[in-house]
Amino acid sequence: MSEKGQKSENTSDDTKQHFALEPYVVKNPDEFSKNLAKMIEAAGQAASEWLKPREEGSIEETSDSTSELTNTFSKLTEYWLSDPQRAIEAQTKLFSGFMGVWSNSIQRLNDSTVPEAVDASHDKRFKDEDWSNQPFFSFLKQTYLVTSQWAEDLVADSELDPHTKHKAEFYVKQVTGALSPSNFMISNPEVFKETIATNGANLVEGMKMLADDIRDGKGDLKLRQVDGSKFVVGENLATTPGKVIARSDLIELIQYTPTTDKVLKRPLLICPPWINKFYILDLNPEKSFIKWAVDQGHTVFVMAWVNPDERHKNMDWTDYIHEGLFFALDNIEKATGEKQVNAIGYCVGGTLLATALGYMAQIGDTRIATSTFFTTQVDFTHAGDLKVFVDEEQLSKLEEQMHKKGYLEGSKMATAFNMLRAGDMIWPYMVNNYMRGKAPTPFDLLYWNSDATRMACTNHLFYLRNCYYENRLSQGTMRIGGKQVDLSKVTIPIYNLAAKEDHIAPALSVFEGSKFFGGDVTYVMGGSGHIAGVVNPPAKKKYQFWTGGKVEGDFAKWVDKAEETAGSWWDHWNTWIRTQDDTEVAARKKHGGNKLKPLCDAPGTYVKVRS
Repeated sequence: MSEKGQKSENTSDDTKQHFALEPYVVKNPDEFSKNLAKMIEAAGQAASEWLKPREEGSIEETSDSTSELTNTFSKLTEYWLSDPQRAIEAQTKLFSGFMGVWSNSIQRLNDSTVPEAVDASHDKRFKDEDWSNQPFFSFLKQTYLVTSQWAEDLVADSELDPHTKHKAEFYVKQVTGALSPSNFMISNPEVFKETIATNGANLVEGMKMLADDIRDGKGDLKLRQVDGSKFVVGENLATTPGKVIARSDLIELIQYTPTTDKVLKRPLLICPPWINKFYILDLNPEKSFIKWAVDQGHTVFVMAWVNPDERHKNMDWTDYIHEGLFFALDNIEKATGEKQVNAIGYCVGGTLLATALGYMAQIGDTRIATSTFFTTQVDFTHAGDLKVFVDEEQLSKLEEQMHKKGYLEGSKMATAFNMLRAGDMIWPYMVNNYMRGKAPTPFDLLYWNSDATRMACTNHLFYLRNCYYENRLSQGTMRIGGKQVDLSKVTIPIYNLAAKEDHIAPALSVFEGSKFFGGDVTYVMGGSGHIAGVVNPPAKKKYQFWTGGKVEGDFAKWVDKAEETAGSWWDHWNTWIRTQDDTEVAARKKHGGNKLKPLCDAPGTYVKVRS
């Protein structure tokens, strides 16, 4: 090769290297410096918003948020350090992982075709090509992945009691997720390049947004997951026509307007969870289970729970059954003349419904003819990561806190649920909002998710102790209204829907819970998770569901033998309901019938109360 040709080739290599680094070189130092100063000023405002309520005493800081993590990690550390040989092996494993990454990185500097030592191709946190193409970010990513896997292995290989081990697994995932290099500007190539391209303007906007979100959270960060300005409940959410026909201290009972000439004789009562708002089943006309059920010829009634405050402090599950579920049944009979209904319970609303069925079996109340459960647990042996938050020490602290106000702030429950899927529900928004400086987009599902509800003190503590902690419902030792609840005495037909990827009511937990009922249970497993697995209209033709034989034996074996059907389970459920009784009557067009006067239009007033 000629000298001229060689020089040209070297120049080309230098140019490639130059362009590889160019996105990381500040183009306008003056503008960048000005924006850094603005960012610091905005960060100071955010700090001020955080400090102000603490200085005023409206927020009392406690160590609860970190004490559980610290105590759990102390037990894990004690296990590994109690045996010197075991500790050396653990350290050697980590060192070996680091050396593997170091050796691989040296090889890749000389030959970019060498694959990375740790494959992260399916990890959406590292989708930017520079996570692999740039040596610095590649090394950082791989070192992090080796370390986080090592930490998870420490828990998996430990011999701790089951609850402590479960907590350790959960907290390790929280910590490693938080410490991902993708969560920091200087170590995230995508954010780094955007910071350079905007001369730091993204950081300024991000800090302003952070200050606003702390202000909106009254001193705590209220993580913005959605542009909420685009949604109004009753205008473009929860729009299925209907009327509130009755109101108690706990619920507004909504009767929806029929769209068919004939309807099933048995009305349909939906008991939604009070941990969030009922309009997850009525987001918009295309997604609405409520509208779809009306269109299938059901007279649909929905219990819209109150967003509780200090007035509801001493109401427990007995009150929620009598002033909620039984109040609804009483008024459905007044409105329709029918003495029996088909009932649906969703999540904790389903757990309440199951409890009520056990109680009703004891007192001879037969007003519920069939029961459908959406992602509902009655046995909490396999209840998933929420059990991490439930033990005697944590319950005692929570009880002390809740008695001061009479309720738990909705933000606390929202944070707990977000932590179950922090990789989807927390860190992407932290990066997008506060580092990239971009406001989240409008999305009805996330607006609903952010529309948190408070938890009444006595009722919430009863739920946590009797279900998650002591598992009394499935054991037959829970007492309601002076009666001992026994699910084996519940012999009505049951349709029990689980969701394959549910992290709140795991499919295994729902399956095992089905075994405690005394009658015929049709167990169905839908695709996706706790929300998408339920809100899956047939027209979307998404996901799938599995049906099989009797609920018995091992869950994995049931799944292996189950029949998979593409699309939504909604039509399958409707066929099941009509199989129980398909007697029809003329559509009930007068809301409340002749005995009740409508109070207001759906979706009512309770659902509009913000926390």
